[in-house]
Amino acid sequence: MRVETAAPLPAAALVAMIRDADARTGALVADLDERQLIGPRLATVNPLLWEIGHVAWFSEYFVLRTVDGRPSFLANADPLYDSIRIYHSLRWDIPLPTLAATLDYRASVRDALVDRLGAGTASPRDSYFTQLAVYHEDMHDEAFTYGRQTLGYPAPRFARAATAGAGPWPGDAEIPGGTHLLGGRPDQPFVFDNEKWGHTLAVAPFRIARATVTAGAFAAFADDGGYRRREWWSDDGWAWRVRAGAEAPLYWERDGTRWLVRRFDAIEPVAPHAAMVHVNWHEANAYCRWAGRRLPTEAEWEVAASRAPDGRGGLAPEKRRYPWGDAAPDATRAALDATVAGPVDVAAFPDGDSAFGCRQMIGNVWEWTADAFAPFPGFSADPYREYSAPWFYDHKVLRGGSWTTRGRCIWNTWRNFYQPQRRDLFAGFRTCAL
Repeated sequence: MRVETAAPLPAAALVAMIRDADARTGALVADLDERQLIGPRLATVNPLLWEIGHVAWFSEYFVLRTVDGRPSFLANADPLYDSIRIYHSLRWDIPLPTLAATLDYRASVRDALVDRLGAGTASPRDSYFTQLAVYHEDMHDEAFTYGRQTLGYPAPRFARAATAGAGPWPGDAEIPGGTHLLGGRPDQPFVFDNEKWGHTLAVAPFRIARATVTAGAFAAFADDGGYRRREWWSDDGWAWRVRAGAEAPLYWERDGTRWLVRRFDAIEPVAPHAAMVHVNWHEANAYCRWAGRRLPTEAEWEVAASRAPDGRGGLAPEKRRYPWGDAAPDATRAALDATVAGPVDVAAFPDGDSAFGCRQMIGNVWEWTADAFAPFPGFSADPYREYSAPWFYDHKVLRGGSWTTRGRCIWNTWRNFYQPQRRDLFAGFRTCAL
């Protein structure tokens, strides 16, 4: 089985990642009771008790079983936790182990993952599969967090409340045209299959908003009858709006002349300068039509996030791993790692600006792009074959991560993807000039 990793990580770094991901999962479910861990049967969430076991199963399957050839710690693990074999709608009906037994299974897998790494630098194979397991857990931890929002559970205890004060960040960045290598490169520490491989294309000059659309700006669209006026919606978007009965953004409600929003289990006024969140691709497009704007293409988003001006009116050849450069994210550059419980004002985190002055292209809210999720030229599935290929063409691409995305689990070429009707995600959008 061929895997690609540019530079295998030290075993100590991988162990720290395993323990950190395990601790985050534990913190996201520790305060929930048995009823909450099952929850209602919804299309957009899993029963959390099942999901806890599934995360452990995935790590065991791809590392301990695939790489090492070990038997499972749980005799019936595959019929319980294999997400490909078990349809989503059936996950509430499975005779799941108790919470205590599920946690014991998780602990056994975690300890085995740690014990096998030893010291020194991991092999390319071990480095790849361990990172795959950790990033998979990180993505499920984000799902745990938006599941808590969907179900009206309290905000995670480790996240402090988002505070206003930074304000808006208006205006457009002027991006020159040029050629761009869209996608990942072999020298990156880890690359998912849908990022492979970077391929050159031409991008025309464009103007992109320096910030994502704010809640206040989106409120103006809603106040202007945006959800009732057919002319702002595509055919598919209007069909979704009618079918869903959507009359306002998800979790919003009127209180006289002001808008309120539910954040986890609390009702609060909409923060006007915070990034708009919980909008789907159809809503984003309707707003763009109303505002006389458009969504950026995936390539335009990546150019604005990863390139710099060359001083002569063009693009410098270098491509940055993050908007600010190649240094890993930290608390001064981006709203990540659930250090805050919700989107912050769009002018926050100026240290994370791209070379063209675009703010928060990493963190705060995922950003819808105009493009369908599709394979890059020469696509070939990696060992986790179901990660990308089943979702091509009927999903849309999002970029940039959200406030609850783990900082190690996002970079400029990372491609997220969801169906265009999903608005439970921590997703917003930025616009381009027509």
